[in-house]
Amino acid sequence: MTVSRPLHGLARQFSAFFGVGLAAAVVHYGLLIALVEGAGAHPVPATLAGYVAGGAVSYVLNRRHTYASDRPHREATWRFALVAFVGFLVTWVLMHAFTVWLDGPYLPAQIVTTGVVMLWSFVAHKIWTFA
Repeated sequence: MTVSRPLHGLARQFSAFFGVGLAAAVVHYGLLIALVEGAGAHPVPATLAGYVAGGAVSYVLNRRHTYASDRPHREATWRFALVAFVGFLVTWVLMHAFTVWLDGPYLPAQIVTTGVVMLWSFVAHKIWTFA
């Protein structure tokens, strides 16, 4: 059974997005853990700081490697920022719910949150930011 060309392209693109996400996650989780464990910060603001730092890595790498976009930076940047802002809000709500309302551990909460935001970001960037 052969995979259709569009499906193959989507799988390749998602794989690149996932790889970029791993690089961004190293930055995000590294800062999150350093702030919580090293500086005694609460997990919610610590994860939001990590989200912003990882977002910078994500923009640069996704533009070049995942979407191979030729959309001008002046257009792609504000679109990326808007999608990232929605992801920021989702991160805040989910992490607050998991760690404050449910009093759960912050790292498993972040893993679930990362999965939700990753799916949102992939679809939004594919169909709007870098289209």
